[in-house]
Amino acid sequence: MASGFLKDPRIYQIMTLSGVLAFGWFARAFEIEPVQFAAVVIACCAVQWLGSFLIAVRPDFRSALITSLSLTLLLRADTVWPLIAASAIAIGSKFALRLGDKHIFNPANIGIVAMILMTDAAWTTPGQWGTAVWFAALLAGAGMFVTYRAARFDTPLIFLGTFAALMIARALWLGDPLAIPLLRLQNGALILFAFFMISDPKTTPDGALARAVFAVGTAAIAFVFNFNFFNTDGIFYALAIMCVLRPLLEFLDPAPAYRWSDPVPPLRLFKRKRRATAPHTMPAE
Repeated sequence: MASGFLKDPRIYQIMTLSGVLAFGWFARAFEIEPVQFAAVVIACCAVQWLGSFLIAVRPDFRSALITSLSLTLLLRADTVWPLIAASAIAIGSKFALRLGDKHIFNPANIGIVAMILMTDAAWTTPGQWGTAVWFAALLAGAGMFVTYRAARFDTPLIFLGTFAALMIARALWLGDPLAIPLLRLQNGALILFAFFMISDPKTTPDGALARAVFAVGTAAIAFVFNFNFFNTDGIFYALAIMCVLRPLLEFLDPAPAYRWSDPVPPLRLFKRKRRATAPHTMPAE
C-alpha cells in the first residue's frame, strides 16, 4: 500500500510545494497569512468534493491540494474572498470546462488568470522570489525530480530553453549585457511555473511532439506579453491560450492518455538498439 502511494508523482509535488511554502514563511517572509492559506485549502477541497459528488465519483483531494499550494505561492490579495474565488474557479473548471475525458485548463493557472483579468483585488507575486541563484537551482532541482516522476521531464526544459533563447536573442539585438536575461531566468516564480504548472501531466499534451510544440508556444507567447506588452503576467496568459489550443495539438499527435498510476519511464538520452537474437529452439511457455 505504501509503495503504491509513493508511486503517485502528486505526493512528491505536494511535499516540494509545501517545503517551498514553509521556506517562504520562515525565511523569505511571503506576504500571506495562515488564515488565507487555510481558506484556499478549504475552498479547493470543498469544490473538489462538490464536483465529485455531482458526477458520482470518489473525491481525490491530492490534485486539489496541489492547486491550493500553487495558488498560495503565486497569488496575493489583501482580503480572503479573491483567494476563495480563485480556488472555486480553479477546481470548478476541472468539472465544468472539459473536452472528452480531460479538463481544458490547468486549474491553478485559470484561477489566477480569471482573478487578475476580472478584478483588481488580486495580483501575482514575481517580485517576492528575488533572483538568488542558489534558490532557483534548488527549486529547479526539486522540480526536475517531480517532472521526471510525472513523465514530463521534457516540458519545463523545452519551455525554459525557448524562453531563455528568446531573451538572449533580444539582449544581443538591443546590445544589452547578457547578465540581464540571465538574471531574469533566476526568478523563482518562473522556475515554479515551469516545473510545477506548465508541466502538469493532465493539462499538457500526451504526445511528445505535441508537448514540445505546447512548451515552445507557451514560451513564445509569454515572451511577447512580457517584452512587447510589458505584462509581467505573460506566462499565465500564455499557458491559458495554449491550453485552449491543446486539443488541436493532441489531434495532430495522438497518444495514450496519461494516468497517475503509469510507471516512471527510464531516463535515457538515446534509445538502445535491440540486439539480434537467435531463434528459439524450444517453444515459448
